[in-house]
Amino acid sequence: MVDFVVVPERTALLNIDLQNCFVEGSPIAAPDGLVILERVNRLAAACRDTGILVIHASIVTRPDGSNLGVLGQFSPPAREGILHKDRHSAALHSGLKIDPGDILLEKPRFGAFYGTDLELILRQRGIDTLIISGVATNVCCETTAREAAVRDFKVFFLSDGTATADMNGVPAAELQRVTCATLGFLFARVLTVNEMIAKIEGRARSAAV
Repeated sequence: MVDFVVVPERTALLNIDLQNCFVEGSPIAAPDGLVILERVNRLAAACRDTGILVIHASIVTRPDGSNLGVLGQFSPPAREGILHKDRHSAALHSGLKIDPGDILLEKPRFGAFYGTDLELILRQRGIDTLIISGVATNVCCETTAREAAVRDFKVFFLSDGTATADMNGVPAAELQRVTCATLGFLFARVLTVNEMIAKIEGRARSAAV
C-alpha cells in the first residue's frame, strides 16, 4: 500500500463544501454532515499547530444563474438557487472553525481545481501534498482527489472525514466504501481522521528531536 510522508510546509488540508446545504437541513445534505464537521475541526487545529495550510472550498454559482450550465439540469436544488453565492444555504456552516490564516476558495463546479486558482496557490507555496475532507465523498471530494492526483499531488483522503448521502437507490455507506476503495487503489492514501492526526503529530515530534 502506498504511503506518503507529511512535510508540513509542503502540505495543505482542503476542506470541501462544508456549507450549510451540505452539512445539515437540506435535501442535499449528508446525514453525517455534523459528525464530520467536528472531526474536520479537530484535524484543522492539528494542521494549524504544525504549519499545514488550511483551505476551505465552497461550490457557489452566480446569483443570476448565468454559470449554472448543465448542473442545473441534473440538480433541481441547484436550479432553484441553493448554491447561489448570496444564499444562506451556500455559506460555510457556522460550526466550521475558520482561522484568519486560512484560505477561502470559491469554485463553480465539483472539483476544486476547475475554474479556480487553487493550483497557483499551491505551487506558489511549494505545496505538493493534499489532505481532502468534506462533502460529498463521491462527488466533489472524489473529483478533487482525482484532479489533484493527475496533477501529481500526493493525496490523503479521509474515510471518516468525508460524508455523502444515498444516491440513485444506493446507500450512503456503500457509496462511501466504494469511493474510498477506488481512490485508495490508484489515486490516494486513505486514512481515518485519527490516523491522519497521528501521522501529522508524529512527524512534528520527529522533526523536533
